[in-house]
Amino acid sequence: MADMMWAGRFSKKIDDTVNAFNSSIAFDGRMYKHDIQGSIAHATMLGDCGIIPKEDSVKIIEGLKGILADIESGKLMLDPSAEDIHMFIEAELTKRLGDVGKRLHTARSRNDQVAVDIRLYLRDEISEIKALVKELAVTIYNMAKEHTETVMPGYTHLQRAQPVTFAHHLLAYVQMLIRDIERLDDTAKRMNYCPLGSGALAGTTYKTNRKQTSDLLGFTAPMANSLDGVSDRDFCVELCCALSLIMTHLSRFSEEIVMWCSWEFKFIELDDAYATGSSIMPQKKNPDVTELIRGKTGRVNGDLITLLTMLKGLPLAYNKDMQEDKEAIFDAVDNVKLCVKTFIPMLATMRVLKDNMRNASAKGFINATDCADYLVKKGMPFRDAYKITGTLVALCIEKGLTLETLPLDEYRKMTELFDDDVYNAISLDTCVRERKSEGGPSPDAVKYQLEITAKALGI
Repeated sequence: MADMMWAGRFSKKIDDTVNAFNSSIAFDGRMYKHDIQGSIAHATMLGDCGIIPKEDSVKIIEGLKGILADIESGKLMLDPSAEDIHMFIEAELTKRLGDVGKRLHTARSRNDQVAVDIRLYLRDEISEIKALVKELAVTIYNMAKEHTETVMPGYTHLQRAQPVTFAHHLLAYVQMLIRDIERLDDTAKRMNYCPLGSGALAGTTYKTNRKQTSDLLGFTAPMANSLDGVSDRDFCVELCCALSLIMTHLSRFSEEIVMWCSWEFKFIELDDAYATGSSIMPQKKNPDVTELIRGKTGRVNGDLITLLTMLKGLPLAYNKDMQEDKEAIFDAVDNVKLCVKTFIPMLATMRVLKDNMRNASAKGFINATDCADYLVKKGMPFRDAYKITGTLVALCIEKGLTLETLPLDEYRKMTELFDDDVYNAISLDTCVRERKSEGGPSPDAVKYQLEITAKALGI
């Protein structure tokens, strides 16, 4: 193994065990494009500012482009014994250009180099994740359009509560995903400031042009404080928090799918391509995709805790602890992308069992509130109507009836306000159709939700 780039201070080579422990190329190697991108901007600025000869700047840029082409073609493989991707690329550049390559690191530290690389990398990843989340939201939106008349029970405490439509239920998840997209946008906006030029922590004595490198890399502006430039990892925490919420939303939906495809519910049927069988029970069709998503949610949440715990005791500026940021945020990014990519086709191929949803809605007295509201609309105070309806529900349970099948004379024993029209008032279709309040489950209310959702998604 060649000497480390920083080996001048030391009289011995680093112990092999320490080198392996210290090395990060196994996981930061994925940032090779972004490291080269940042170095090209830095070399351009060095040449334009006269800090290094312009001809050297041009040679460095061409050399970096050659390294990028060779890595992407497979001609150049990353050296697993290298300390990190930054040192690997600089060493390769020096091997190719000699002393000219050694000029690249002028007016730069590995601290600000790492900081700019991870921002560039995560900025690209946010764009990809946003596109996936939007695709998922559109997939759910399209399902909702097909089920504005599909009645299903709404639940609280996992008990049948009030009738809704499947479209109404699905659109709740679309709203969650829209907020997820907004959080990713907010994170990207705050992340988009350039730390390059912060040096190790105190800037540099060279007359650099930080605005130029910031502009070349597409950042909003240079970071205002060099200490903050190299020590800030808020953007990793903020992104991981946004990713944890995406996973939480996927996990909640997954939990419902697990229940819905069970024989106890049987509201949906997963396509065979997105289910697995049992090694011993031939009748089984298991929703493994959704179960794995629930499990991976804990993993992404763990990545968030890793980042928060890593940072909480660090003094300014850079500390080696911060190397742990990459494995955590990369793991969170990878798992969110994997889960969303799998979730989209699973949903798109899922079969909705409308009749089973409606049959479940006919049980559990989910029209009891509507029965009470019927009396309220005839002048009775709500609390009195609530008590009467509760008594009627108890009577139905005792007699093995439902509110729809309870004879009118039983109703009228409670109050003369009941008449034949009570049966229409408590029918499932009426219960859903009359819930016209904004955000409600009626077809008209859902139609408006679909309109504003389409606008929010830009479709």
